[in-house]
Amino acid sequence: MKEALFIDTWGWIVIHNKREPRHSAVDALYRKCRLTGNSIYTTDYVLDETFTLLFRRLPLPLAEESVEYLDKAIGRGYLNLEWVSPERFEEAKVLRLRFRDKPKMSFTDLTSMVIMREIGVTSILTDDDHFMQIGMGFKKMP
Repeated sequence: MKEALFIDTWGWIVIHNKREPRHSAVDALYRKCRLTGNSIYTTDYVLDETFTLLFRRLPLPLAEESVEYLDKAIGRGYLNLEWVSPERFEEAKVLRLRFRDKPKMSFTDLTSMVIMREIGVTSILTDDDHFMQIGMGFKKMP
C-alpha cells in the first residue's frame, strides 16, 4: 500500500547536503518513495526555511542546484507543493495558542501540521519530535 510522505525542512537539508550524517538513509527513503509512486508533499513555508538554510550551509552552486532540483520535482509532479493560505495560517495560530506549553515549536511546523491533517498525511520526514508530541497521529520517518 502506498503511503504519502510529508518532507520537513530537516529532510530537505539532509537530502541535499551529502555531509549530513544521515544523508544516505534519508536520501534512499526519498528516492524509494519517488520510485514507488508515493505522494510526496511539502509547503511553501518549509521551502522558505529550506532555501534560507541551503544558501547558508552549502557552496552557492550546490545551493542553486538544490533549488532547481526542487523546482523540477514540483514541475514534474512528483512533489506536491501545498501553500499556506490565509485560512491555514489562521488554523496554525489556533494551534500556536493551544500548544503554548511548547514554545520551541516553530510556526512553520504548525502550518505543516494543519496541512498534513487537512490532506490526510501522517508520515513526516523530520528529526523534529514536536510532530509526535501533539497527539495528531503523526509518525516520524525514517
